[in-house]
Amino acid sequence: MDAVPPRHVPLLAAACAVFTLVLGLPFAGERSPGAFDAAVERGVESAFGHGLLTAFVLPSEFPVVLTALAVLAAVAAVRGRWGLVALVVAAPTVAISVNTWMLKPAFGRYYDDHLAYPSGHTVSLVTVLTLLALLAAPGARRLAAVVVGALLTALAGTGMVGLGYHYLTDVAGGAAFAVAVTLGLASAGAASARHRRRRGVASERREPADGA
Repeated sequence: MDAVPPRHVPLLAAACAVFTLVLGLPFAGERSPGAFDAAVERGVESAFGHGLLTAFVLPSEFPVVLTALAVLAAVAAVRGRWGLVALVVAAPTVAISVNTWMLKPAFGRYYDDHLAYPSGHTVSLVTVLTLLALLAAPGARRLAAVVVGALLTALAGTGMVGLGYHYLTDVAGGAAFAVAVTLGLASAGAASARHRRRRGVASERREPADGA
């Protein structure tokens, strides 16, 4: 379950952050949907019933997200993976806080009476799903985690649009921001660990000379 991001992950994190910014700028300060969001909303409302849409949204609800994070942190702690415990705690804390107190007010996009961009429910859910993908073993398991995560995000987004919580662009911006924060923190943690290892090796190599 070690999260060791490949070299291209920082670039992906940066690309997701830029996507969140670029997608949100045209909707900044808006209080009504654009033509695209309105069309998607009508389509979803006509295609799915209320009960199904409610089920779609369930994985993004706070108790579910909190339980998933607690399980991830507990498993990492039992295995002595304290760096992973820190990542599980830090990623949602940073992503949710920055989204709530900085991004939403900065973009100022409203859905009815609440700030909507980026979607906070999506940020919470996708942060957890990105952590799962990072913590999964590379190869088939990680690919499966990514596919399942994408499916759950699509379903949750469909539910939020159909129930009138968010526009589709709110969901897309929230997903991109969650990935950006989680991958960025994972990359920073991995870089810090590599630096500490290099310093440890350098110190060991200097010891014979220092003692001579």
